Order: sequence, then C-alpha cells, then structure tokens
Amino acid sequence: MPTVSQGESPADAVTGAGEEPPDTAADPGGRHKLTATQGLAALSLDAMASVAYGPEAIVLVLAAAGAHGLGFTLPVTLAIAGLLAVLVASYRQVIAAFPNGGGAYGVARAHLGRRASLVAAASLILDYVLNVAVSVTAGVAALTSAFPALYDERVWICLAVLALVTGVNLRGVVESARAFIVPTAIFVGSVFAIIAIGLFRSEPVSTATADGHASALSHGATTVGALLLLKAFASGCSALTGVEAVANAVPSFRAPAARRAQRTEVVLGALLGAMLIGLSVLIGRFHLQPVEGVTVLAQLADASLGHNWAFYVVQFATMVLLALAANTSFGGLPVLMGLLARDNHVPHVFGLKADRQVHRHGVLALAGASAALLVVSGGDTNTLVPLFAIGVFVGFTLCQTGMVRHWRRQRTPGWQGKAALNGFGALLTGVAAVVVTATKFTEGAWLIVLALPLLVLAFERVNRAYERIGYALGLGRIPDAPHRDRSLVVVPVSGLSRLTREALGAAASLGDEVLAVTVVHSDPEDGRAAESLRRDWELWNPGTDLIDLPSTTCALGRPIAAYVTELTARYPGTRITVLIPEAEPAHLWQRLLQNQRGAVVAHALRRDTDAVICRLRFRLPTT
Repeated sequence: MPTVSQGESPADAVTGAGEEPPDTAADPGGRHKLTATQGLAALSLDAMASVAYGPEAIVLVLAAAGAHGLGFTLPVTLAIAGLLAVLVASYRQVIAAFPNGGGAYGVARAHLGRRASLVAAASLILDYVLNVAVSVTAGVAALTSAFPALYDERVWICLAVLALVTGVNLRGVVESARAFIVPTAIFVGSVFAIIAIGLFRSEPVSTATADGHASALSHGATTVGALLLLKAFASGCSALTGVEAVANAVPSFRAPAARRAQRTEVVLGALLGAMLIGLSVLIGRFHLQPVEGVTVLAQLADASLGHNWAFYVVQFATMVLLALAANTSFGGLPVLMGLLARDNHVPHVFGLKADRQVHRHGVLALAGASAALLVVSGGDTNTLVPLFAIGVFVGFTLCQTGMVRHWRRQRTPGWQGKAALNGFGALLTGVAAVVVTATKFTEGAWLIVLALPLLVLAFERVNRAYERIGYALGLGRIPDAPHRDRSLVVVPVSGLSRLTREALGAAASLGDEVLAVTVVHSDPEDGRAAESLRRDWELWNPGTDLIDLPSTTCALGRPIAAYVTELTARYPGTRITVLIPEAEPAHLWQRLLQNQRGAVVAHALRRDTDAVICRLRFRLPTT
C-alpha cells in the first residue's frame, strides 16, 4: 500500500527561501552534481537550439507583408530580447527564493495557491514532453534533408535518438552534461562565426542553398499592422522555450547550487540574446527572403561562410543539437515530478532517486510519453510545432505573477522596481500565450487547451487518494499502543528441499504455530506425487504438520487463499502470515526458468485475504 510522506508539509516542500537543496548528504562529494559549465550544456540545449527556428518563425509571419514586412525583423527580435532579459532577471530571483527547484510550480505554490501551482506544473510537463518530441523530430528532419533515402525510416530513427538520450540520462545528469558539452560548444561557436563573418560582408558570398526553391514571400504587399507584429512576436517567442529549465533543476547543481544556477541562467540569457539579435541583423543585411525547404539558418550560413565545408559543419552541428535538445527536459521534468510527488500530486515513486542521483521513474515516464507522441505524429515536426510553447508561456505568466506577490510580501529594498519588472513580464508572456493559442487553435493547440485541465484534474485525484490513504493509516495522529497477537504461519510446500527447511525455520521464528500446506489436484499423477511427498515428510519428521488442500482444478493460489480465509474465521484475533519460499538463481537469465508459483500464490492471497504475505528469497550459490 502506498504511504504518504511525513514531516514537512507540502507548502514547506517548495518554500524555504535561501536554503540549499536538502539532498547534499546523499552525494557529499558532489560527484553527481553539475558545475555551471555542465549545467549550461545539460539544461540549455532547448534554448540554444531554438535559434535554429526562432528567427525563422518571425520571418515567416512577417513575409505575409512582403519585403516591407521583413524590415521589422530586427525590431521584433529586439522586443523578444527585451522579454528574454526580463525573464532571465526574474528567474535569477526565482532561483534565489526557491533553491529546491520547481520554477513556476514552486512560485505559484507559495504565492498563488495550490490550483494555480498545479496549472503551472501541468503546463511545464506538457512543454517538457513536447520539447523532447519537437527536438528529436527537428534533428531527424535535418538528417533526412541531407539524406533523403532515410525519410521513410524517420520514426525509427526518432525512437533510436530518443533511446540514446534516455540511456545517457539514466546514467546521471552529470554524465549527460559531459556528453553534450562538445556539441553545444560547436553549435554556439558556429552561430557566432556566422554572425562575426557576416557583419564584415556587404552582400551574400553564396546563395546556392536557396537557389531553385520557391519563395515564401508574399508578392502583394500588405500593411504591417499591430496584429501582424504581435503574431510575429508570439511566434518568435518560441525561441524563449527552455529559459526556465535552469530554475526548475537547481538541486542538480553543486553547492552553492543557487549561485551556480544563477550564473548559468545569466550566461544562457546572454548567449541566446546575442545569437538572436546577431542573426536578425544579418537577415536585414543580406535582405534574406524565406524559401520553402531551406531553413533561415542554412541560408545565413551559406551567405556568410559560403557553400563549403564550413556550411556543412553548421548544418551538422544544428542537426545534432536539435536532436539532443531533448536533454533539457530530462534535466528539468524529473525534478519537477519529484516535487509534485512530495506534495502528493503524483505517485510517490517519482520522488525516488536511484544511484547517481537520478529520478529514474521521471526519466522513463518522459521517454514513454515522448515516444508515444513520436509514433502518433509519424515523426513530423510540423504536426508538433503548433502545440509547442503554449505551455511554457502559461508557466512564465504564472511564475512572474507569483513573483509580483512575492515582492509585495517581502518588501525588501527596491521591491517596487522588481515587482514592476515581473508584472511587465507577466503581461507580455500572458499576451503571447493568448495570441499563440488563438492563432494555432485549429492547428492542434486545442489539444493543449484540453490536456491542461485534464492533467490538473489528475493531480487533484491523486492528492485526494493520498489524503484518504493517510486518513486510513492515521498519519499525523498518535496511534494506540502496540499489542502482540497470537501468530500462525502458513508455509506452502511443493516438495522437500533445502528451500523447505529454510522456510520452516524462518516460519518458526516468526510465529507461535507453523502449518505446512500442499495443494493436491484431482489428476492421478499429481495424486501419486502427493503420496510420495507425504511419505518423505513423515520420514523427515520436521515437527510441523503437512495439510493437504484438495483442488478440483489446476489452480494453485485459490485453494491456499480459501484455507487462509477458513483459518481467519476459525481463529479470530490471530495474526495469520503466509510465508512463500522462493529460490533466487545467481544469474539474471536463469530467473526466466522459474515457474513463478510464488507470484501466483501472493496475488491470490492479496486479492482474497487480509493475511500478511512474506516472500522468503533463498539465494542459490554461483555455479
């Protein structure tokens, strides 16, 4: 039966400003914790990779207004960079105030109430799952663009990439960070090389990539109105996904975790902002027009570096980083699920940590949900992109609204300015969330609108279930004094062996009386085996009665469960324990040879009786 966490209250689990994460004792040397550099590689891939599609999202919207509309690419990007600065400043404060992680969930839990925190958590979970699916499909799309023969196998390739990233993260977040430092460095270096070289060119050095592709630019110039700019701004804000990941995974950093996470957040914001602005400047400098089948980043690499080996390095680095950007979700979602488990909103198994400080169940759940999305979407990025970014904007808005409440309660020096900054950010992200949802509703955004309340409902149901379990167990109340009942131990027996001897010895140490039982079926051959067992039992004479349980069917568990029920009625007030002996082979593959009788008996007893079930494992020596 599941147990409910005891100790600090759910509210205490997400508050505690200024305190370091409490699990340092489990990893005193910090070997499985992140440095700032490793955190940048492990938790920023989503944000870094977004420069591959963020500027393109802006350009595609503005292209509806023709060449005149593209002239607003830089102003829109500057507005996004301004919002990025607001978000970075806000999340630095979130990290300091909520060092146990959780990001928007932790802020909303402390300052906006339980229901708002669950909406924030649900939005983050959806964003994390979609990030994995979008990142993997986008990376594989880059691969299949270079090698068209692989297009029909894209789903299997997506699943293989997902399995690789999952396997790395099951090894631990530090191992994943080390594996992704080089791809991250190559991608960032490539983008800055494009920007630096492109700024010294007066015209594109090559347009070979775009030649022969149909232009996506509207030939009928339209007015560049506020709505178009707002849509471009909202679309370009997809480049901001992943900014919150560092704040969600503060416990993954080495001590002092909060300061390391803050430094990582600032570096991430600076790099991302510089890349977005630099690429937008080049788009205007080269008068770039979007074309079908070629990314904007590919055109910029072609224009700045030329159609040579450097161009292919950029494309390969982009492909790898997009495929591995899913690692951001693997770093953030398991920590968030751990906090939800501590607050009794998801099964407590998500709060458990395996070796290397890994929330293994959270990693596997994320991988399973993402794999389902990949299969359903057929590995198509365009099917998933309309669903992307809505959840993170909801989280941004709730987080910054909660921080406004935080400043008003704390009233530290300069709180008015900080509250104004967070309030302005909440307004911007709230508008972006509404615009993206409205413009993408018929393209699949309705699924997110439906999934958010369903997830919140599931959290509520789990929480109520834990409350009922806690009440039944009397958690929080001092129980009555323990008393000793008469104990009767039943041992199922199928033959004589060392396992039988160990089982009877263990049973004698557990109870006042021991009864050995064996199920006898109506089959003649089974009857002869039962007679042979009885003769051997009498010769052995262990001092314990052997009771035959006749059965007209081939069932094994039901006759034992029926006998235990009969004993319960015959001896009221007696604690009945069923000790099930099982051999455990030394080699893992040999366990496939077991008949699983113990599991069958345990299942029948658990279903039909209230007996205590004890499964005795007898380890076989290595041969």
